Amino acid sequence: MNPARIRILAVGKVRKGWVQEGVALYCKRLPGLVITELKDSTMAKEAEAITAALHPDERLVVLTEEGSPTDSVAFAEQLRGSGSDRLAFVIGGADGLDPVLKARATWRLSLSPMTFPHELARLLLLEQLYRATSILQGGPYHRA
Repeated sequence: MNPARIRILAVGKVRKGWVQEGVALYCKRLPGLVITELKDSTMAKEAEAITAALHPDERLVVLTEEGSPTDSVAFAEQLRGSGSDRLAFVIGGADGLDPVLKARATWRLSLSPMTFPHELARLLLLEQLYRATSILQGGPYHRA
């Protein structure tokens, strides 16, 4: 898994200092990964902004509580299976993601059946991406 082939499109800004610190830590551990912040608005306008921000060669991955739950090892294997594809993980705003956008996704991922604030979802996703990297490289971070 190459972090430089992954982008996170996130609606809203991270305002909490402790979340900013965590995001900065994992971004440092995942060199090349890009986070693009989009302005929060209505669900429809957020979907338009997300669609406009997507690159033609990116596979759309949406984070949604209705998505497929997975464990960390299976997540790592899914990322390995994506090969050299570019992935755009999308985290919606407070109202979630537009159903049309969800329908367009090649992968609908659930971090949990629980609902999280978008800031926390961003931090959780980054941690899981780092964990997946460690799993795939055989590193000590993930203790199975």
